[in-house]
Amino acid sequence: MNLYGQGLDDVLTDHEGVLGTSVALRFMTRSQLRWQIASGRWQKPARGVVIAQSGPLTDRQLLRATLLRAGPQACLAGLTAARLDGLKGFDDKRPLREMPIYLLVPVGYKRRTPPLGLNVVTHYSRTLADLDVHPTRQPRRTRVARSLIDAAAWMPTDRGAAAILSAGVQQGLARVADLTVVVDRMEVLRRRQLITQTLGDVAGGAQAISELDFLRLVVRPFGLPEPSRQSARRDRQGRRRWIDAAWEDDKVAVEIDGAHHTEDPLQRWDDMERDIDLVLDGYRTLRFPAWLVRKDPGYVARRTREALNRTAPPDLKIAT
Repeated sequence: MNLYGQGLDDVLTDHEGVLGTSVALRFMTRSQLRWQIASGRWQKPARGVVIAQSGPLTDRQLLRATLLRAGPQACLAGLTAARLDGLKGFDDKRPLREMPIYLLVPVGYKRRTPPLGLNVVTHYSRTLADLDVHPTRQPRRTRVARSLIDAAAWMPTDRGAAAILSAGVQQGLARVADLTVVVDRMEVLRRRQLITQTLGDVAGGAQAISELDFLRLVVRPFGLPEPSRQSARRDRQGRRRWIDAAWEDDKVAVEIDGAHHTEDPLQRWDDMERDIDLVLDGYRTLRFPAWLVRKDPGYVARRTREALNRTAPPDLKIAT
């Protein structure tokens, strides 16, 4: 931390009012600091941390205080860091105090009591190098590719892990290639096989979590041939359309519908118009709601197999 030539006001502005005690003592005596805290002008949320204000703290101030308490090599990680870099759709509307704050620290770091009773989840890493940490963004955090991979590894369910990776790429936060580099560099990684397979699926065109569910719960467990994902085609008006999953040789297409497909009348008509085009081009189109793929993948697999077997020659039919 380079404080040369800065006054206290400049330092407080740069650090959003959150300082380590040792930094504050560069600008005042211990008696003056104790008076600031005793008078209520400043707060001391944890040992070694002071905040130069009396009112409620912002989320960013809470995160800065958490990092200061954890130690100089700690960084925000996982979902906490990914949200700061723009990841949407994963409890990003909830107050920070109601969510875990994920930290990544080197192996051997001593666990410390977090400030203000916050729910801090600390993970230890043997592969926390300088290239994992963003060089300029504050509060200090991992680069977004590392954040997404860690978040996927730390999610409580496989489906949640796949959703994190799919959303990170779909929202333009990271490329599959960047995520793959992180995976290859990490010696120990929970869910490595699932993460690698999911990144391959995303690279192959699967975008929404419902499409990944179809591959993970239906296609592979029930021995269906691998479809093409998000294959592009032109409709009769020349518009470019994408099919969630397609077997081009068999002229079978599968669409997985989320809730918006049934709740939005315009979306519903758009789906029907696309189905009409596919039928006129000789396709059999199967449309399944996303909830059915999760609740009864066997049914979805059975109906998909029936459609594929309708057009397959006898020696290529899929065994039931």
